[in-house]
Amino acid sequence: MRTVFLASLRTHIRRYVAAAVAVAVAVAFVVVVGVLTSGAQSGLMDGLGAPYRNADLVVSAAGWPSSELNPKAAIAFTERHGENAAATGRATLPARTGGRRLSDTTVGPIATSEEWRWQELSSGRFPARTGEAVADVYFALAGNIAVGDRVRIGEGAAARDVRVVGLVESPSPPAQASMYVTWPQLLQWRDHLHLNAVAVRGEAGQLPEGAKAQSPEGFAAERLTYVQNRVNSLSVMLLLFAGIALFVSVLVIANTFSILFAQRLRDFALLRCVGATRRQVVRSVRREAAVVGVLASLTGTLVGVGLGYGLIALIGALTPTALMGAAELPTLWLLGGFAVGLVVTMVASWLPTRRVVRVSPLAALRPDAAVDVHTATGLVRPALAVILLVTGLGLLGVAMVQDSTALMVAGGGSVFAGVLLFGPVLVPRLVGITGALLGPAGRLATRNAVRDPRRTATTTASLLVGVTLTTAVLTGMATWRSSLDEQIGRDHPIDVALTSPKEPVTTDLLNRVRHTPGVEQAIPVDGAVARVAGLDEPIPVVTAPDAAHVARDDGAFARVEPGKIRIDSEAFGKNLSLQPGDRVTVRVGDRRAELQVAVGTGWGPAGVVAPETLATLTDAPEPHAIWIRASSGADPARLGGDLDELADPVGATIENGLRTWESLDRQLGIYTWSALGLLGIAVVIALIGIANTLGLSVLERVREHAMLRALGLTRRQLRRMLATEAVLLSVVATLLGTVIGVGFAWVGYETIVKRALSDATMRVPWLSLGVVVLIAALAGLLAAVLPARRAARVTPAAGLSLD
Repeated sequence: MRTVFLASLRTHIRRYVAAAVAVAVAVAFVVVVGVLTSGAQSGLMDGLGAPYRNADLVVSAAGWPSSELNPKAAIAFTERHGENAAATGRATLPARTGGRRLSDTTVGPIATSEEWRWQELSSGRFPARTGEAVADVYFALAGNIAVGDRVRIGEGAAARDVRVVGLVESPSPPAQASMYVTWPQLLQWRDHLHLNAVAVRGEAGQLPEGAKAQSPEGFAAERLTYVQNRVNSLSVMLLLFAGIALFVSVLVIANTFSILFAQRLRDFALLRCVGATRRQVVRSVRREAAVVGVLASLTGTLVGVGLGYGLIALIGALTPTALMGAAELPTLWLLGGFAVGLVVTMVASWLPTRRVVRVSPLAALRPDAAVDVHTATGLVRPALAVILLVTGLGLLGVAMVQDSTALMVAGGGSVFAGVLLFGPVLVPRLVGITGALLGPAGRLATRNAVRDPRRTATTTASLLVGVTLTTAVLTGMATWRSSLDEQIGRDHPIDVALTSPKEPVTTDLLNRVRHTPGVEQAIPVDGAVARVAGLDEPIPVVTAPDAAHVARDDGAFARVEPGKIRIDSEAFGKNLSLQPGDRVTVRVGDRRAELQVAVGTGWGPAGVVAPETLATLTDAPEPHAIWIRASSGADPARLGGDLDELADPVGATIENGLRTWESLDRQLGIYTWSALGLLGIAVVIALIGIANTLGLSVLERVREHAMLRALGLTRRQLRRMLATEAVLLSVVATLLGTVIGVGFAWVGYETIVKRALSDATMRVPWLSLGVVVLIAALAGLLAAVLPARRAARVTPAAGLSLD
């Protein structure tokens, strides 16, 4: 049988190349998932987990967020570990500079060791001794603080003067502070200090009471999950794609080998006729599959590593900020991908040969009839499909009720498996309906496409998987993005607000703001300076009926009912003693009004009232604020600095909400680009799968095509028939996958998105899905080019002589 084994490899090299490609791309998909996973986690650690990236362990409160680290115990723990520990946290203290009182300032630690220092220097230098500090660049812009300025932090006996020696950017929102001083300086305000966590290098030893130790990755994931309303989006996404990678791998390899060995039934039967035993035939097939599996899996592993790192580099080149971090080589994913390729290849090669070795050689030499749905075999598949569909739909229903990601994945897999099993019944009927719209030219292609139901379903299976995945991801991303934009738009409706608390803003200032790079639109906001009971300083009371032109919430925050005043609670911080529903007296000159307080965030130190309310307070309103909508891609720090230079001479303040958008865009960008990278690989696999099955189908139908040529069909007509057949299959698979994908996206929306964003609304990107249908049709056409040319080159006499 060794001679037969070697001869078989040589004879069927073309078919094995197709099978090897299927194995290689499937393995590559698994490996790419691993590389992108590593890059995404590294990107999150560069942002959210930046303070802990060089740590072995992170010590935090065991009951977080309901409890915090005990400050005294955490400080003692940090001091005990010396240079092997670095704490993160902040103290909230009053601060003044140049006679001006700053809003409540948070002071955090900055390490003198470069290994523990996570803040990124923007200008100046890092503090090196007592009396030096660095300021967060956004805090410096808001407070008009520059390098060299002196700031007095604290009050009474605890007050200290520090000189600002640099400006820094803080990539980790949970650990951000307004200013940073060295650890010994921060301990001067230990009574005001709240510590988030302590990063430790080496062994943690005895932990503070009520504390726990975990890996930096686990700590960052825990914080990110809490920020997203206890939904670990990255883990969910990677779990889904890992499952999809495995499922697609099994499907593509099994489909390819099923067709490959179905075409060799007569070869196996002949071997049985000349004396080969069942065991010898099976052993020969397994040896062939093992060779193909090992070589293809090795190739796929190498290609996957290259594609993964290539995608990370491409994402870095396409995005203005580094979203993906440096990925470590994912050894477990490499071994897992290789194992998947080899194991699935062996299983996929073994199952088809069981049909041969279980029947007599003469029976196997007879022509193979297509499966009839009225036979026992034809009834088993639909019955099993119905069971899987009913079970899967039940699991999806329970998943939506219980918000269970695991049940959602299990239910989705069951439903999709049921659809694939039902394919030989469903897909040919859909192809027939679609082909009826093509007229006489497509009749032959339609009949050929539906003549073998199992082959038709197999050909469309890989593309169906790819389109379903594409549709679900595109719809899920559109829903998540729009819902997140709506939520952040409510919290930060104005990108940048310039507010003048005393003098009106001039037309010249408005024009200069509008011509500032990064400003898309700016509107003047009319109002008057008023005294509001409960506030220490006078504030502008404004009205903005045209706020929708610049606001991210369509101006909803500025639509205030008469008799109410809406205050930005974040602009006043702890100095705001007013509560929603309180009634306050608002005075402008000798006029006054009793107004009910409402609160919001995102437009700065101004009260927003209805036009009717402002009219009762003043007859001559003047613009006291400029609300700005930033252009796409505007740099928050640069735009804030440019506007601050304009605002400072007139005594105006700047409220920069772009920083929040930038931080969230970074996190969302990691998910988006990771998903798009994996999505691209999945689509490539789907296209290779349909090209493989079409190519093998052409090899299987050589005699059929030769007969058609002998009956008068020209080469051009044969190519057109195969191209039409491929387009039919592609369009049907795409439409069916779109429907299933939108359904899966709705389940994900109900199970995951609404749990993270309670006010989320599902969005279906119809334009993008239409492009997917068009691309799939063109891909099917391209997939048929080479097989069609190969079929057309075979002469009728040569084709009919093949056995």
